[in-house]
Amino acid sequence: MAMKHASDTHDERLGLSRDGLPAWLDPVARVVETVEPRQLSRFLPPADGAGRQSAVLVLFGEGERGPELLLMERAGSLRSHAGQPAFPGGALDPEDGDPGTDGPLRAALREAEEETGLDPGGVQLFGVLPRLYIPVSGFVVTPVLGWWREPSPVGVVDPNETARVFTVPVADLADPANRATAVHPRGHIGPAFLVESALVWGFTAGIIDRLLHFAGWELPWDHDRQVPLDQRA
Repeated sequence: MAMKHASDTHDERLGLSRDGLPAWLDPVARVVETVEPRQLSRFLPPADGAGRQSAVLVLFGEGERGPELLLMERAGSLRSHAGQPAFPGGALDPEDGDPGTDGPLRAALREAEEETGLDPGGVQLFGVLPRLYIPVSGFVVTPVLGWWREPSPVGVVDPNETARVFTVPVADLADPANRATAVHPRGHIGPAFLVESALVWGFTAGIIDRLLHFAGWELPWDHDRQVPLDQRA
């Protein structure tokens, strides 16, 4: 088990705290403080305020093989992003509150509970990345970072929305053998990860790729290795 350290860096208004985080999360916490929106994606929220506000939970846990991330695979019957691995998350509801304050935090935890059965009480939120935009769906997404301080059982809650729930060791995500460049039928390209019998691509892969890079966990990998996406993607 990684050693813990104490820090009084927190924001009570947003419900964020870094107290007691495992030391291996320090590089990720530093990314929160320093990263600029353009360093994460070229797709930023429209200046006119258009787009549906949403949030995802980027949840780090510690499993048998060290640090890991929680992911889910969307049901193949969904109209949007069907069958695609993703972070738990979704659109903000009115009861979540202001998207400019703690609304994304509440939405990320609520959606994660609804989609995976996660117990929000065991999650310590420690940071928020800049809001990004997904042009194909019109979502403005706030990535909320959490530490799975007290792991709880997770699994498919509604098979109409979620096909499976799984964790991926960070070591597997950083392994060059599991990395590739996804090529969309329309010509778009982006990072991809072949892990846990899944192809992680799109917005989720982009966030993972940038976190690995800026946290200093990235290993040299073959960017010329390409994986074509299905025409329906």
